[in-house]
Amino acid sequence: MSERTSNRIFDIVNISFITLFVIFCLAPFLHTIAISFSSNRAITSGEVTIFPKEFNWDAYIQVFSDQSMIYSLGYTTVLTIATTVLCMLFTLAAAYPLTKKKLKGRKLFMYVIIITMFFSGGIIPEYLLIRDLHLLNSVWALILPGLVSPFNLIILISFFRGIPESLEESAEIDGSSHIHTLFKIILPLSMPVLATLALFYAVGRWNGFQDSLMYINDPKLYPLQLKLFQMVQNNMVSELTQMEGANRTPLTPESLKAATVIFATVPILLVYPWLQKYFVSGAMLGAVKG
Repeated sequence: MSERTSNRIFDIVNISFITLFVIFCLAPFLHTIAISFSSNRAITSGEVTIFPKEFNWDAYIQVFSDQSMIYSLGYTTVLTIATTVLCMLFTLAAAYPLTKKKLKGRKLFMYVIIITMFFSGGIIPEYLLIRDLHLLNSVWALILPGLVSPFNLIILISFFRGIPESLEESAEIDGSSHIHTLFKIILPLSMPVLATLALFYAVGRWNGFQDSLMYINDPKLYPLQLKLFQMVQNNMVSELTQMEGANRTPLTPESLKAATVIFATVPILLVYPWLQKYFVSGAMLGAVKG
């Protein structure tokens, strides 16, 4: 068998495997979309697969008519943006000094950071700490515990170490301070990894509900995922079906739940195309350099 033939077979096998993997990943999402756009009769009779049956918008009309859902969407968006900005600032503030050989205790700091990736105090000590700091029912309870991810920090440190030291030395000779060098030289060269880590932080915060489930009791501070979780777990769909102006024909809980899932998922999916060109290069460079 020639090398060209073997390469072609290898490509066919790879493409087939990736295609099947994509289908398995997309099928549940497409099924949820189909349910959200299907009629009650089609859903209850089990006719819906990955394509809507008897297309209608009733579930989305009721979801978008619920003011609490719109408020939760706006609140979660602001929370995600604020969390991402703060996490990136603190990750940068920690990563850049740890690349300097002149920093005393640099190896000790790195060991401490790595240890936190494998060992933690557990959920109960973390809850007690948040309680003793009087952060319960506070937005800070959702931001401060995950302010710096050790994994993301190590990726950023590895990327910074791959930047030639001669650039910083030249800037230092020209009288540039560390802060000026960081913002004018290092950060412009680090856009791929910064965009990647920002996406990691944003997706983590948007999809997070366990911390809000433990720390938040005020409905006004419920992130969108927690509201969706409670809706699914406690069958809160009746609140939507009883709204003023709701459709005369009540919708099935499955339809409203599916519409709410899509309502909570699509906004964060729209962020990815803007960062796609940085994502792969940023993750790979940060993982292999240094």
